[in-house]
Amino acid sequence: MSKILFVLTGADHWTLADGTEHPSGFWAEEALAPYEAFTAAGHEVVVATPGGVVPTVDRASLAPEVNGGQENADRVAKGLASFTALLNPMALADVKLDEYAAVFYPGGHGPMEDLAVDAESGRLLVDALASGRPLGVVCHGPAALLAARGDDGGNPFAGYRMTGFTNAEEVQGGLADKAKWLLQDRLEEIGVRFEEGEPWAPKVVVDRNLVTGQNPASSAPLAAELLKLL
Repeated sequence: MSKILFVLTGADHWTLADGTEHPSGFWAEEALAPYEAFTAAGHEVVVATPGGVVPTVDRASLAPEVNGGQENADRVAKGLASFTALLNPMALADVKLDEYAAVFYPGGHGPMEDLAVDAESGRLLVDALASGRPLGVVCHGPAALLAARGDDGGNPFAGYRMTGFTNAEEVQGGLADKAKWLLQDRLEEIGVRFEEGEPWAPKVVVDRNLVTGQNPASSAPLAAELLKLL
């Protein structure tokens, strides 16, 4: 059995362009679906956050309308309750990458608030990418890549094929015109080769050891690709 590191946002909000705080955190499906896939395959999941704070689930991600109905929403809530590692995260600064077979970043708008500018997370991503171990990032999780810096000062993810939450999805979600910046724009600015699929449909891109998913629906397919690499 291998250990897989989940890096989650420690933020419970996303600051909008007008300074208001939009309630946020991590998106339930994006943490739970991979957690269930990895543990079912016999792996142990360890959670880390900035400062070791207990991560906050985005309440919107527990609603029936984003989970295909009340029955599945109840299943997601029950699943999160069994994900006990969420209650005892380690601090990112204490992570020893050599102890983990893979690294995974769920999304939610929270990473736009903290992981996008977190130097500890940025260093971990640089090291994980260079190590060749599977690195999975989904939805708004790729915001964390903005904090990655190579020895030359550039972003080591430049030139990689990848995906993430698209401008079109942000528009359809109703927050694009309120945001300070959009994830797709920033990723393209650092030089990644962004691949955009249909809004809300599953899309996973694999480039070397980097596996990215576009949106919540991509979480389970991304986990399957990570398991193949393991």
